Amino acid sequence: MSDHAHSTYGLVHHFDDLEQQKETGTLGMWSFLITEVLFFGGLFGAYAVYRSQFPDAFQVASAQLKVGLGAINTIVLICSSVTMALGVHAAQKGSKNGIILGLIGTLVFGAAFLVVKYFEYKEKWDHGLIPGYHFNSHGTFDSLHAGPAQMYFALYFVMTGMHAFHMVIGMILMFWLIAKARKNYFREGHYALIENFGLYWHFVDIVWIFLFPLLYLVGAHSGAGGAHHG
Repeated sequence: MSDHAHSTYGLVHHFDDLEQQKETGTLGMWSFLITEVLFFGGLFGAYAVYRSQFPDAFQVASAQLKVGLGAINTIVLICSSVTMALGVHAAQKGSKNGIILGLIGTLVFGAAFLVVKYFEYKEKWDHGLIPGYHFNSHGTFDSLHAGPAQMYFALYFVMTGMHAFHMVIGMILMFWLIAKARKNYFREGHYALIENFGLYWHFVDIVWIFLFPLLYLVGAHSGAGGAHHG
């Protein structure tokens, strides 16, 4: 491949050069992430309002979550950010195998996170903590805390569910990126696509860093027995 062909590899016709194309793609990704911040910001705002109104009930409801599982998932996602960063670094160096290994590692950690989350959701189902007609069917909360506790779990499932949905989308995209890497699509100087995806994945991880203390640590000091008043 000639020097000119190498310098224009992957260049779309409406850009002057690869640098302009890369900057445009990065700007587009940051613009998208800003809309995501606004979306999750609305959920965090709703959480803040209801928690300020029902602090005791939110503490009692939060005590139903297992902090250990949340902590494990936090560590898992931090590890996934490391493997994602390694994949991006490999792309910058033009290392095909490094990209694939980094993405596969991120996929494995992402899958581990979702498996843990599945068992967490199943436990809430088994204990009658799914918002709706049968909420508190096991009498976990007394009449004073039942209503606000249902709001807490509604926020819990919406916030963690949307986070998990973003993870699933990211994992689907990773299969696509792996397929591209196997075809040697990413080369030194042409890695904007995987770099921008890395920004998306790190954003998803950061969202969880906020979700973990807000949802899991509210009732960490209330004790296991604090949830049983009825």
